Amino acid sequence: MHPLLFIPWHPNPELFSIFGLPIRYYGLLWAVGLFLAYIIVRYQYRDKKISEKLFEPLFFYCFFGALVGARLGHCLFYDPQLYFGSLRGLVEMLLPIKILPDGGWKFVGYEGLASHGGTIGLIVALWLYCRKTKMHYVDVLDMIAVATPVTACCIRLANLMNSEIIGKPTDVPWAFVFERVDNLPRHPGQLYEAIAYLLLFFIMIYLYKKRGKTLHRGFFFGLCLTYIFTFRFFIEFLKKEQEDFEVGMLLNMGQLLSIPFIIIGVYFLFFYGRKKSRT
Repeated sequence: MHPLLFIPWHPNPELFSIFGLPIRYYGLLWAVGLFLAYIIVRYQYRDKKISEKLFEPLFFYCFFGALVGARLGHCLFYDPQLYFGSLRGLVEMLLPIKILPDGGWKFVGYEGLASHGGTIGLIVALWLYCRKTKMHYVDVLDMIAVATPVTACCIRLANLMNSEIIGKPTDVPWAFVFERVDNLPRHPGQLYEAIAYLLLFFIMIYLYKKRGKTLHRGFFFGLCLTYIFTFRFFIEFLKKEQEDFEVGMLLNMGQLLSIPFIIIGVYFLFFYGRKKSRT
């Protein structure tokens, strides 16, 4: 394949800086994804005539649940020796900084967030939210599930701008050459996922508008988990291993962690709540 057919990819991860504080595409796209989810879930609360007072604390629970879960998930699942093996590692796990060799520090943001950990953190945070508000837990999971794919899409676009979570070498004409990594044409796995999640978002909106009142409780939550993590399971075959310990594994860490979510998703999609009313 002629190298001119490949797509060179070398964007600066920093969009601009404010008073010396770098504003990165990664953080900005995360913020855009959360903002879009906020708008979508707010619309659902109003559509269902749920009190504004019940909606107000939701964003707090979602934001911190997903962020803490994603950070701890990465540290625990992918690099526990680094983050749990020293005081420096624990500091870098909890704070968005890098400890420099001379003892100083540099703000770098959270370098390493795991979607599986973020999902667990979000589910736990929503359970705490429902305990406080007395709302039905699965109803809230369903509403969050409708908005989740658009946020997932933004996060994968953020990974693309960071030239991280790259694919394996390939000769397909749409291959990206991640020049910050090497000069090999690779599958743009981040873009594959972003497109898949955007498609799921449109499916979710269509189903919510056309059949939202007839689908059983837990359907949207089940569809979200099943679709995202099934796609995640298979797309991992096209991705480069994120950590050295994954080399040679039949299934990598992302695939192993996806399996329980697929099982839970199938249960909620096909079995949970079919005989239960939304009361």
